[in-house]
Amino acid sequence: MWHTKGGKPIKRIFGRILLCSGFLSLGLGILGIILPLLPTTPFLLLSAACFARSSDKFHKRLLENKWLGFYIKNYMEGKGIPLREKKISITLLWITIGYSAIFLTSNMIIKVLLLFIAISVTIHIITIKTLN
Repeated sequence: MWHTKGGKPIKRIFGRILLCSGFLSLGLGILGIILPLLPTTPFLLLSAACFARSSDKFHKRLLENKWLGFYIKNYMEGKGIPLREKKISITLLWITIGYSAIFLTSNMIIKVLLLFIAISVTIHIITIKTLN
């Protein structure tokens, strides 16, 4: 197993980074329930993915949570995501990528790449079944 200078396995450090990322995205997902422009489902899915690779305990607790678990289960079981979440996700996607393409880069290749990413993610979100 690879080790860092301090002797800690890289796998353990990576696990801690994933765990912290899971809690950060969980917090953002919870805020998305309250704040109308912040999407809930994408952050909860990211949190579940981070926990799945770093902590079975937190992954299980998230999936079994009576307020948050249904967001993740509906997506994972192919039932879909709510229309509101789709609209918010696509809107925020285009705002952030548009801002980045217009104000943060002058490189045309990067702008085209960002446009390609935005189109691809939009198509993915649209093709996900809408939960009624």
